[in-house]
Amino acid sequence: MVAYGGISSLSLSHSPCFSSSPYLRRRCFSTCRTFALMAGLGDDPVRDWILSEGKASKITRISPVGGGCINRASRYDTDAGSFFVKTNRNIGPSMFEGEALGLDAMYKTRTIRVPKPFKVGSLPTGGSYIIMEFVEFGASRSNQSVLGRKLAEMHKAGKSENGFGFDVDNTIGSTPQINTWSSDWIQFYGEHRLGYQLKLAQKQYGDSTIYQKGQRLIQKMAPLFENIVIEPCLLHGDLWSGNITYDKNGEPVILDPACYYGHSEAEFGMSWCAGFGGSFYNSYFEVMPKQPGFEKRRDLYLLYHYLNHYNLFGSGYGSSAMSIIDNYLRMLNA
Repeated sequence: MVAYGGISSLSLSHSPCFSSSPYLRRRCFSTCRTFALMAGLGDDPVRDWILSEGKASKITRISPVGGGCINRASRYDTDAGSFFVKTNRNIGPSMFEGEALGLDAMYKTRTIRVPKPFKVGSLPTGGSYIIMEFVEFGASRSNQSVLGRKLAEMHKAGKSENGFGFDVDNTIGSTPQINTWSSDWIQFYGEHRLGYQLKLAQKQYGDSTIYQKGQRLIQKMAPLFENIVIEPCLLHGDLWSGNITYDKNGEPVILDPACYYGHSEAEFGMSWCAGFGGSFYNSYFEVMPKQPGFEKRRDLYLLYHYLNHYNLFGSGYGSSAMSIIDNYLRMLNA
């Protein structure tokens, strides 16, 4: 949703895969005030945390990190290192809490690099903030082989004993993402991913056709999952090119998650805007072997994100989503 370390890092959305995030365009309803004004408005919990639990004795510089509209992003340089801070004056801490829990879950796998979250809280004048590790980005966006391997290692390490879902609901872009725990992946994906988006489309556009056909697909899609074992894996949940970068050592970094535990293949739902190549998939499948029927399920996972784009951006994505649904209904003789 904001530029991080000088490079756009957002959640989902690419309309259609612009290098600067469409989420920035969609989220410009937010007030992007200069963060320094906070100090003049009363207590500053960000500064207080940095100068206490952040173990800094002085803040040497606060500089804006450009690119965001819904969230204000700043870099705090201190004698104890640098911190990355996002603030939002319109939304309470629940959005940032979901982001922090996702970052923390990925961080604890010790596999792929993510910024470590430190603190989430409320602003005294309204709104919320998140403080996290500042990652210095490099200029290169290369080495997809390493990205594929590390992502697979995260999927392999990040397991859940609670089934499919997450500890809290979060957002995919600005759309709520429901993460109620379920022991059944097909039920979870049908109800909380496809079904939720279909209801939004019906409510927002009165699109009963896509709703009815989509519900038929949900009811008939079980054969696509025959002869495979689905284990809940920790997913980034919104993995597209705007949320992938590399640090100054060339190691991949993933940002702005919409985490939950799900089928590993669902991670590729934004692949149409991620630019994954052969070396990425080859390295990924060396760690997480490809399951039978992978190709038949691929578009089913794209469908969730196309539906979300439809609900966020309008009709162009609706026709793409309908095309996927129609193709599956023919394939399944439904």
